[in-house]
Amino acid sequence: MALVTLKEILAGTRAGHYAVGGFNFNGYEDAQGIINGAVAKNSPVILMASMGAVKYIGLHQVAGMVKGMAESVDIPVCLHLDHATDYDLIKEAIKCGFTSVMVDASAKSYEDNIADSKMIVDFAKQYGCSVEAELGKVGGKEENIVVEDASAAFTDPDDVPRFVSETGIDALAVAIGTVHGFYKSEPKLDFPRLQKIVEITDCPLVLHGGSGVPVEDFKKCVQMGMSKINVGTELKATYSNAVRAAVAANPESEFDPRKYVGPVKDACAKVVEGKIDIFGSANKAF
Repeated sequence: MALVTLKEILAGTRAGHYAVGGFNFNGYEDAQGIINGAVAKNSPVILMASMGAVKYIGLHQVAGMVKGMAESVDIPVCLHLDHATDYDLIKEAIKCGFTSVMVDASAKSYEDNIADSKMIVDFAKQYGCSVEAELGKVGGKEENIVVEDASAAFTDPDDVPRFVSETGIDALAVAIGTVHGFYKSEPKLDFPRLQKIVEITDCPLVLHGGSGVPVEDFKKCVQMGMSKINVGTELKATYSNAVRAAVAANPESEFDPRKYVGPVKDACAKVVEGKIDIFGSANKAF
């Protein structure tokens, strides 16, 4: 089926008490593995490309590849530009077929975050594209986005209603204690803060930094109303480990590159299937 927007894919999440996984990819093999995992679970899925990924693969190449993947399956697939701070890149992504973009102005002042996010929303509306924005700062490192733990700031619930209303965003990433990358110690999520945010907005909420969060914390976030959960670093590690294992298992006389990178598809699919079970989105394809 054709690519769907983030707004469409998240529409029934809060009422249905499930979340849709947003999975980062860096090439064909992991992207196809993500799709395969979602198909196996009959789940909607969000494929996310970072700014680094689109610079590596090519913006139009990403759009064409994922569009082709989506059209060959019967589950809803959304193509999302993740954590984008380059507004020209965001606009190009929208124009070339991305169905969702994240404008990350969280490092700016509250007023500037509103103004910049609204500007992208107004542009995206012309193309029927959804927009996610972030309020507060999620710590850790994700490619070009680096937020020291001391600079990480939890989302202030009081800032949410005006931000959502004035920007017109389709999804809101909130900072409640997760970080990008692997955790040095077990994360402590601020569930009372999440509860307050859920109570004051109907806007679908997004959890960044999903690699390494305990299963029970994931489930609690979903039951409380989290609609989208991002997983990136875990899939990067899965990709690399699958290639290393394939190289170790094959003789030096083997020159078919598919023997080395092909296993990535199955390895990533298994990770995605496991996350779908946790997020509760199995059999939620529409």
